[in-house]
Amino acid sequence: MKAITQDAYGTTETLSYSDVPMPVAGSGEVVIRIKAAGVDPSAWHLMTGLPLVGRLALGLRRPKIRIRGWDAAGVVDSVGAGVTRFAPGDEVFGTVPGSFAEFACAAPDRLQHKPVGLTFEQAAALPTSGMTALAGLRDAGHIQPGQQVLIIGAGGGVGHLAVQIARHFGAHVTGVCSGSKTAMVQALGADRVIDYTRETITGSYDLILDMAGNRPLSEVRALLTPTGTLVLGGGENGGRWMGGTDRSLRATVLSPFTRHRLRALLVLPKPETLTAVAELAASGALVPTLDRTFALPDTPAAIDYLATHHPAGKVVIAVA
Repeated sequence: MKAITQDAYGTTETLSYSDVPMPVAGSGEVVIRIKAAGVDPSAWHLMTGLPLVGRLALGLRRPKIRIRGWDAAGVVDSVGAGVTRFAPGDEVFGTVPGSFAEFACAAPDRLQHKPVGLTFEQAAALPTSGMTALAGLRDAGHIQPGQQVLIIGAGGGVGHLAVQIARHFGAHVTGVCSGSKTAMVQALGADRVIDYTRETITGSYDLILDMAGNRPLSEVRALLTPTGTLVLGGGENGGRWMGGTDRSLRATVLSPFTRHRLRALLVLPKPETLTAVAELAASGALVPTLDRTFALPDTPAAIDYLATHHPAGKVVIAVA
């Protein structure tokens, strides 16, 4: 089968479109025929091995997992012993290591049945970004109906999903994005959209989800109500060792000494969170917007596009 492989950390020039062996479902595993794969910033981090602290988990000198990719949607090809939730022919989506390939193997608890109303491309865009948006607003932010919620980075892969989730929870949503994305964010249900290239962010907010990560902590805190909550995600402007996590670390240290609730957003794949994302999508409350779709051989171009063009919504790989 064909796959995007990598044997050394680096730029997209280290990626290869290669022939690799077909995966075989072991006990408690599912093999999926990949129809589409999502591309998010984690694809860049896994490729470059940055920030360096991440290599403690990814592999110190080279990637532990040779095939790139993480999010996917497709059709179950085979199941191993003990798998009862899925059967060959089921349409699924979820977090699938090595998803930039024609076939990949995953644990059943990392998968959900694909919502009928979504295409494979839309479903592949959901897992990581959808779980991040939901965890940021619901779990870290404790969002409540009627709150004033500010989403910074509202036109991005996580942000545009967060706008929809906040509206679903009954919040009044203000989105911050560039001018080219304002119409999209308005269409997603934001009550107010601020073009940060032309306007100053104003207002007082009960909850802020910051997915841009490029504003000083003091500047963002000034937009909170006296007991408001700030959830910090994103952040690609840090150094090689810690990346954009320094601001989140400072917020975590500061939080006990202020009336503001300052929370760093760290999202790990959880079956219950993916289930909630699937339910939101099945109800029509959550629909990913796709900026561009690339073919599997063009995966390096897709990652470069994500890193340099700030897409409106999500970038996906059409595998089949």
